[in-house]
Amino acid sequence: MIELGQAPAAQDLIKDVTEADFMAEVVEASQTVPVIVDFWAPWCGPCKTLGPALEKAVTEARGAVRMAKVNVDEAQMIAGQLRIQSIPTVYAFWQGQPIDGFQGAVPPSEIKAFIDRVVQASGGDASGGLDEAVAAAEEMLEQGAAVDAAQTFAAILGEDPAHAAAYGGLVRAHIALDDLEQAEAILNGAPVEISRSPELEAAHAQLQLAKQAGNAGPVAELLAQVEASPDDLQLRFDYAQALYAAGNAEEAVAQLLDIFRRDREWNDGAAKAQLFTIFEALKPNDPVVLHGRRKLSSMIFA
Repeated sequence: MIELGQAPAAQDLIKDVTEADFMAEVVEASQTVPVIVDFWAPWCGPCKTLGPALEKAVTEARGAVRMAKVNVDEAQMIAGQLRIQSIPTVYAFWQGQPIDGFQGAVPPSEIKAFIDRVVQASGGDASGGLDEAVAAAEEMLEQGAAVDAAQTFAAILGEDPAHAAAYGGLVRAHIALDDLEQAEAILNGAPVEISRSPELEAAHAQLQLAKQAGNAGPVAELLAQVEASPDDLQLRFDYAQALYAAGNAEEAVAQLLDIFRRDREWNDGAAKAQLFTIFEALKPNDPVVLHGRRKLSSMIFA
């Protein structure tokens, strides 16, 4: 189990800056960490929308950037030197120089992309270390320490409730613990903004396959039945499910491809649907996925 570091307090990350301390709080401070400067004014309507959104994004970056709020009515000399012609205007300073910026109120997705660019330019980590924690939890899961992995994924979600990779990981950890009911409850409770993310789609596919595994028959018996009745596609489909449940994804895909080759419309396209479920459950660069998708495409477009 790992300890997640504490994020800096908002008052340490976000400061009201005047002309008197602009050099210290922006130019000098940006020598070690990027500083996002929000040029605003009390009478500016869009500033009232952008400001809180910027503060939220900076806080979520967990110390990878800092923010200075400059009231242009009280800092006209600074605004003139930087040629601020309209507000809100946002500049990012790194090592004493402005490296990026934008004007006007923009949606949260663009703010996040802006901060990610700035952090990347400075060689930092916009996730505040959460991505490293996810990687550690994934390693635990691969090594069979599902309980520790679940605890770590849960701790990450305590810091960022919409972290898609951690959410998907928590679902998969409960699948590994054979707690399918809890895995489904976690999946159903995912925030709407990440509910269609690749990480949750993969977790959903793994949950479907795990449920099927509970009803899968013995591999050896099903193989004997398939050999005795090779044209029985339902038997072959059941055999494919049993193979996947037993950990043989490659042969399961081969059997499903054989069903599709024989009758692509069988059982309302069940073989193709099952193939896509397996492809979603596995990693995109898994050789089983790459080979299976190529074979399926060649059959579809033959």
